[in-house]
Amino acid sequence: MRILLVTQYFYPEVFKSNDLAFELSRREHQVDALVGIPNYPEGKYFKGYGLFSRRHEVVNGVNVYRCFQTPRGKGGWRLPVNYFSYVISGCLWVLFFFVWRKKYDCIIGHEPSPIFQAYPALLLRKLRKIPFYYWIMDLWPDAMKSGGGVKNEKILDYVDKLVKDIYSQTDKILITSKRFRGAIEQKGNFKDKIIYFPNWSDDILEMPADYDIPRLPEGFRIMIAGNLGKSQNLEAVTEVMLGLKNISEVKWIFVGGGSRREWLENFIKDNGMDDQAVCLGQYPFKAMPTFFAHADAMLVTLRAGFPHLEAVVPARLQSYMSAGRPVLAMIGCGGADIIEESKCGYAVPAGDSQALIRIIKEQVLTHRDEFAKMGQNSRDYYMKNYRMDMCIDNLEKIIGAK
Repeated sequence: MRILLVTQYFYPEVFKSNDLAFELSRREHQVDALVGIPNYPEGKYFKGYGLFSRRHEVVNGVNVYRCFQTPRGKGGWRLPVNYFSYVISGCLWVLFFFVWRKKYDCIIGHEPSPIFQAYPALLLRKLRKIPFYYWIMDLWPDAMKSGGGVKNEKILDYVDKLVKDIYSQTDKILITSKRFRGAIEQKGNFKDKIIYFPNWSDDILEMPADYDIPRLPEGFRIMIAGNLGKSQNLEAVTEVMLGLKNISEVKWIFVGGGSRREWLENFIKDNGMDDQAVCLGQYPFKAMPTFFAHADAMLVTLRAGFPHLEAVVPARLQSYMSAGRPVLAMIGCGGADIIEESKCGYAVPAGDSQALIRIIKEQVLTHRDEFAKMGQNSRDYYMKNYRMDMCIDNLEKIIGAK
């Protein structure tokens, strides 16, 4: 098939859009990608990319067309400008190039925030009558409240109307969490459009675990790997750390960067936990098998009080399961459903630090062999549900390529 991928985020940025495009190309589909200039997560253009550099290139068989977009910076006013510069530039690409020069059988949209990046795809869909499949990672406008701190009801209501209109123009809405279904159905008669299409993970156990990592503290290691931002509710994590501070064998390993990393480092220092917790910063994905192999438990957390985050299944959960690690979670129902169904660990409600402290004391530390065996449940569930080849097989069926 001739496929156009529309998303702001693409290689060399690290997103599932890369896997999707490259794997479809490997399967001999003709794949083009209308994407942004890479600048995530640092907020500045990657080296070698810019307004006049590599705006069109071929990567792993995929024709990549890079829209003008301003760097996202460190947030503030730069972020919405980043969002809308991509939308405007993408629509111009459609009007002055894709409509006249290209033919496609379908368009696939990949939506980490913002949802507005669908507009170039919707414009081409309208002009050329091409089906559009939108893969939803975030629920808007809920994500504006949980991640962006937007509280103005007029703005939220206006965005909600835009979201309903986007859904109404989309042929199929692919959701990463089964819990997204109810929230989307509340916005309109979209029941027949919605298809469950989860995230996948690279097979961590098939990757070499020989990356040179720092020496980790000895003990029962609880690890978080990934972004350390507001959505991870690190305040609740620190409450658990303080609640277990007198159990010296419990060690905390944080691997990743993000807006709350410095705050976390200061907490560790201010509370005299340098011997129990380390914040190691960001590492490439190829280092994750080595880190995961040294963890006794993987921790995944999200903020409480936001319907959007209650439904989200964080992509790191699939990575943890791929590595065959047992999981601890303070998370909403979206992730908790999977943990409970797979029996890969223990989940408590988002923000409930006291419940997690009790579980670690009464279930995990006192029944370590049983907890360790839950790691095999993780792996088994991953093999049945989250392998990339299975997910792309399913996508080909959805878009009519099989």
